[in-house]
Amino acid sequence: MKIDSRLKVIQVSCYSGYKASERPINFTFRGQKLLVEEILDRWYGVNHSYFKILANDQRVYIIRYDEDEDLWTLEKILGLKIG
Repeated sequence: MKIDSRLKVIQVSCYSGYKASERPINFTFRGQKLLVEEILDRWYGVNHSYFKILANDQRVYIIRYDEDEDLWTLEKILGLKIG
């Protein structure tokens, strides 16, 4: 059973350069605004982008941007960055 992606929707502020919503700069999760300290990885699908990011709480997150719906979702929390 697939969980509705709207249950994990997050608010994201982005840098927009050569395209809209090019990369995240901060996001709100559970009422807390977190700053993106580093983009560790990114990969692209047909109409979506994934970002593996290190936030200022020193946790690593995977977030997804759906271009068709203009929607950001939190896909996974990987935990604390070590090292």
